[in-house]
Amino acid sequence: MNTATVSDHVTIEPSILYFGTPVVLLTTENEDGSANLAPMSSAWALGRTIVLGLGREGQTARNLGSRPDLVISLPGPQQWQAVERLAPLTGRHPVPPAKAHGFRYEPDKFAASGLRPEPSHLVRPPRVAECPLQMEARAERVRLDVSGDHLVVEARVHKVHADPRLLVPGSHHIDPAAWSPLIYNFRHYFGLGPELGHSYRTRTPRATGAAEAV
Repeated sequence: MNTATVSDHVTIEPSILYFGTPVVLLTTENEDGSANLAPMSSAWALGRTIVLGLGREGQTARNLGSRPDLVISLPGPQQWQAVERLAPLTGRHPVPPAKAHGFRYEPDKFAASGLRPEPSHLVRPPRVAECPLQMEARAERVRLDVSGDHLVVEARVHKVHADPRLLVPGSHHIDPAAWSPLIYNFRHYFGLGPELGHSYRTRTPRATGAAEAV
């Protein structure tokens, strides 16, 4: 008897694999001391390390090769239009071949996006004032990925700044019900929906007045 199951999936060849990841704004220092601001959506955290995936020809990659300090700012859903204003801009001049179509050189990305720089405490690149979460970090390892087209950056976070409205009162915990990252989902912008539940590993205290789980 044939017990093999029949799959209802189909095989596809998508042009991108951005299957829903948070948008991050990276601030790095240019050679002349000015700031470069760049959006990206290939980032994940492991303890105090943030792993970033970058195009190898961008200004951010060039900066981190010789000036490893950076700020990782996380915008909320309300900043999506500012992020999109940054999307077609590059800090490289001349525009590198990989960005020859659809990109233009812009030396002042903060002004072009309508976002404001805010001084950092430990690193030279500024934070993005409008972003609810900001992390000052240093790139400890920068290497090519297996394709040779991108850089994998391992950045150690040294200081975290949070909008106090995101915190569970009296703690250093982010209230998940108050924080909604901007999600880049197959090149479309989304926020989060209502909470469905939580992991058994969570240490976040319940906010005052929150309903008990049933």
